[in-house]
Amino acid sequence: MGAIYRRELCAYFISPIGYVFVGVFLMLSGAFFALSTLFSATTSLSAYFTYVLLSFVVLIPLLTMRQFSEERKTKTEQLLLTSPVSLWGMVAAKFFAAFTLFGVTLLLSCINFLFIRPEHGTVNVPVMFAELFGVLLCGAAFCALGLFLSSLTENQLIAAITSIGAIVAMLGLGFVTPDISNTVLRSTLKWFSIFDRFYTFSYGLFDFTSLFYYTSIAFVFLFLTVRVLEKRRWG
Repeated sequence: MGAIYRRELCAYFISPIGYVFVGVFLMLSGAFFALSTLFSATTSLSAYFTYVLLSFVVLIPLLTMRQFSEERKTKTEQLLLTSPVSLWGMVAAKFFAAFTLFGVTLLLSCINFLFIRPEHGTVNVPVMFAELFGVLLCGAAFCALGLFLSSLTENQLIAAITSIGAIVAMLGLGFVTPDISNTVLRSTLKWFSIFDRFYTFSYGLFDFTSLFYYTSIAFVFLFLTVRVLEKRRWG
């Protein structure tokens, strides 16, 4: 598992993908921070983190689109499937490689917070850390989703497009649920809404149900990825 993790992490910087991801992430986060915080003369970071979540529509597929699709295209997947590493170990290694790059880049983007102007007030540090933690959990869930979709095809473009569509759908629930008149349907969709779960962290609360929600999504998609590979191994 360790060898696959290191290989996947290095692969991001052998190709341009890793550099593009880090560069675009930092550029967008800087622009979002300037627009939502500096130019607005506020110390609230809620709008900033909301914009960051929306940027995952493009950023996360960059990380995950190649992970399994490239293995299928280059015919190296069979080498992985017949290696002594368990399927869970293989999937976990690829997931943690993507999540590591994502997490490190997210932490690097926190340099933006050093430019908050004291005359605009003081930052609510517990809320800031709670929101940052929520973004990290959301990124983990989307990385697992993208990994699963990458395992379904050998075409990286298809993997990216389906990931974008799935993330848009999951984020979009937060915008459409208030307009639904059916109470049962609205409550059900609200429970699955990424944004509704994230708003808990925007109050500075480390809510267990939100933590369970994001980790459950990540686990379910990692489990589905293992099943896809298991079927291909014996198929």
